[in-house]
Amino acid sequence: MRCLLSATALAITCLAGAASAQSCGGNYTVARGDSLSLIADKMYKNAALWTSIHTLNLKGIGENPNSIRVGQTLELACLNGLPTGLPGGRTALAPDDIAPAAPERAAQEPVVTRAATGLLSAPSLPKVKLVTADDFAPFTQRGLMNDGLLAEVVSAAMTNAVGENGHDTFWINDWSSHLDTMMPGQLVEMAFPWSRPDCDANPTQERCVSFYFSEPMFEYLILLFVDKSRPIPFQTDADLEGRTICRPAGYLNHMLDHKGRNWLSEGKITLVQPNSVSDCFELLSEGKVEAVVMNEFTARDAIKSMGLSDQVAPVQSRPVSITGLHVLIHKDHPQAETLLTTINTGLAGIKSSGQYGEIVSRHMEQIWASF
Repeated sequence: MRCLLSATALAITCLAGAASAQSCGGNYTVARGDSLSLIADKMYKNAALWTSIHTLNLKGIGENPNSIRVGQTLELACLNGLPTGLPGGRTALAPDDIAPAAPERAAQEPVVTRAATGLLSAPSLPKVKLVTADDFAPFTQRGLMNDGLLAEVVSAAMTNAVGENGHDTFWINDWSSHLDTMMPGQLVEMAFPWSRPDCDANPTQERCVSFYFSEPMFEYLILLFVDKSRPIPFQTDADLEGRTICRPAGYLNHMLDHKGRNWLSEGKITLVQPNSVSDCFELLSEGKVEAVVMNEFTARDAIKSMGLSDQVAPVQSRPVSITGLHVLIHKDHPQAETLLTTINTGLAGIKSSGQYGEIVSRHMEQIWASF
């Protein structure tokens, strides 16, 4: 910046300008004795934010949060203005840039809108039609920044692959219709975001039989949430045997049998399945279940809205599993394999260019600011 002032005023003005332009987030090098919670405490002044570091660095860390190594570089998001001064940081979002929460919508509201419309098509594909829905914050919900993290990632990947005018996105707030009607009837080519069951262990599961899965558009932690006054250990899978666990009805439960733990298939746990996420946390607060298994974003949103932030927290030792969110393509579509290549190529393109990391960091900053 140019400072055409007196020496004293120049110093004050230039220092203020430097402070206002100070970067936030960036790259942290793991030191001897570090753990994710220690890094979170040091960088964010809040040890509980270890999961934000784990989520943003899943590829390098893997499922075990204790597997970080000295000299490893971890990417840290800018959360509540911290950390500052790290290499590779960026300017933090201003308060006015944080979008308000989207208004609640009826679960089955039949709303359709179009985005990214135009006339240009890719040479080998007609305009690709995608479908998603609301009520899956922070991933897809209109009213959030760019309609949610996954809405922006998928749009960017498709734009990279087929151009800005090569795809349409429709919002149909009946999630079941996406896989049961719209894709089998070839009304749309792709649906997102959906998790992938354990198709290796259960290849006959309907979703595994009927659909191709893209590479994960985003991966996140499935955590064990407990009442702070009734902590339970979770160092090994055996620690949960005999426990009463809550997970809402309608949610996939493959992580409960993940990698041979067979909690559910062999009756090692008692699974309680009420109608909603909030029901699970109400049962936990009442002592009727011992833990809730849930992705951290949905769980933290429910915990905050129910006023349980001082009572409920995730177990810090390890996640239950890592789950990916994918774009699905019906195997009966005549161009299914071309479509699969298209979305995977687009995703690889935005990752190699750095656009993917920028999108995720920006959304993580907003998401964590809301908790």
